[in-house]
Amino acid sequence: MLLIGSHIDSPDPVAEAQARGADLVQFFLGDPQGWKGPQQAYPGGAGALRSAAAAAGIRLYVHAPYVINVATTNNRIRIPSRKLLAQHVDAAAAVGAAAIVVHGGHLSVGEDPAVGVENWRKTFQRMDAKIPVLIENTAGGDAAMARRLDALARLWDGIGEFDPGFCLDTCHAHAGGEELATIVDRVKAITGRIDLVHANDSKDAFDSGRDRHQNLGAGNLDPADLVAVVSAAGAPVVCETPGGAPGQAADIAWLRERLPA
Repeated sequence: MLLIGSHIDSPDPVAEAQARGADLVQFFLGDPQGWKGPQQAYPGGAGALRSAAAAAGIRLYVHAPYVINVATTNNRIRIPSRKLLAQHVDAAAAVGAAAIVVHGGHLSVGEDPAVGVENWRKTFQRMDAKIPVLIENTAGGDAAMARRLDALARLWDGIGEFDPGFCLDTCHAHAGGEELATIVDRVKAITGRIDLVHANDSKDAFDSGRDRHQNLGAGNLDPADLVAVVSAAGAPVVCETPGGAPGQAADIAWLRERLPA
């Protein structure tokens, strides 16, 4: 059976996972909108969290801060982004995370996409990736590195040799203008793999470019397509949906009830 869990915002990821009946949990190690380095609020520190998760049978995933954009040509953003990502990779490894998720980033409109690809190459060349780094598709921006699959293919052509992982977000794909019915096969043809699925419904219409998550079955995604994506991807699942523990527990149950045994 697929491992299914949720994204939480709490210093105790293990307790939050258990409150949701989750197999895994994703969380931030610090302010997702800030430039400060990772912080460990769990009592006893990284080692204690690692031990607690192992004892509870909960798999951990870390999401890197949203501000990170290693693709940009802006030195004042790109250089701190590389440093911050490397710090979070190390911190995620210390808590025993299975992987870290980071958005693909973007350029400014009119800039050469090849520059963004090269900046990603330099990121991997200079980073000691102690755990898998999963690049996530994003919802908006015409100059995004991982919104549309043609851009993703260009990125993977440049960084595939570093064996990056991939995280498929269903809301982002829908809002980004990519059909869910065929997306798993099309992504795997590019990346060769899907390591994690962010199973999110969308409050907005197809190709809206808007990143607004909704609870499963309550948004604009075809429920059958959503379940089919999760099933075909065959990867662990994170529900990044609203409603706190009750809402996310319901989403986890919604998926479990519909997935093949």
